[in-house]
Amino acid sequence: MGRSLKKGPYIDKKLLGRIIEMNRSGGKRVVKTWARRSTISPEFVGHTVAIHNGNKFIPIYINENMVGHKLGEFAITRTYRGHTSKTGKDKGKK
Repeated sequence: MGRSLKKGPYIDKKLLGRIIEMNRSGGKRVVKTWARRSTISPEFVGHTVAIHNGNKFIPIYINENMVGHKLGEFAITRTYRGHTSKTGKDKGKK
């Protein structure tokens, strides 16, 4: 369920402050964040944000198609290693 329109989107204050400061100064550097639940706003476009996935930081370049989504949607937390084969299980049993 989404957040009410009256409240507006949730954006971490510290993260938004860093992005606004970089927009003022014209700087381009990677911003590390743990705030996966933050919504991407138009101020983020053109910046690279390193999002923590529980293990390491994944650098993501923000473009205009990502506005309105959550940061966590772009840093996958689970690694799929495939299903085991039946032949691999049966080799030890005879």
